[in-house]
Amino acid sequence: QVQLVESGRGLVQPGGSLRLSCAASGSIFSINAMGWYRQAPGKERELVATITSGGSTNYADSVKGRFTISRDNAKNVYLQMNSLKLEDTAVYYCNALLRRAPFVPPGDYWGQGTQVTVSS
Repeated sequence: QVQLVESGRGLVQPGGSLRLSCAASGSIFSINAMGWYRQAPGKERELVATITSGGSTNYADSVKGRFTISRDNAKNVYLQMNSLKLEDTAVYYCNALLRRAPFVPPGDYWGQGTQVTVSS
């Protein structure tokens, strides 16, 4: 069993900041990468940011310079969101590409999602 638990949901005004956290737990052998995705009403889920086990990061163009992804150990990932815009409103999902055992291909695991609302 693998669990990804997000926290940090909230309502914030445009220009404000919010920090999301995600903790992975359970039967995990290794984590290749972790990331954040989001889905706004009526839209498809999209990548926000990812970070590999080696610390390499990747961001969607729409959040570059405003959001920062980080990890403090192998199983926790964070998303610092600054200068939030109305269009950042979405459900944010934590993702992990991980192996549950040696020699097993990595698989994608998802959190339950956390709501971020940017509104004046």
